[in-house]
Amino acid sequence: MFAAGDTVLIVACEDDPRAVGRTGRVLDEVPPGPLTNGRWTVDRISLLIAPVLVHSHEIRKIS
Repeated sequence: MFAAGDTVLIVACEDDPRAVGRTGRVLDEVPPGPLTNGRWTVDRISLLIAPVLVHSHEIRKIS
């Protein structure tokens, strides 16, 4: 499970393929629900990449 502030590696991203291979930070303070279709919000990926929505299997916790 992930928590707000966790640094994650994006291994796949249906929302924006440019984010794959980059690291970001989880924004969600609670597990994702129906509003996001069960996807986590990951931010601070790059100046040119907006926050993305990813499924749990698309990210790996690195810290």
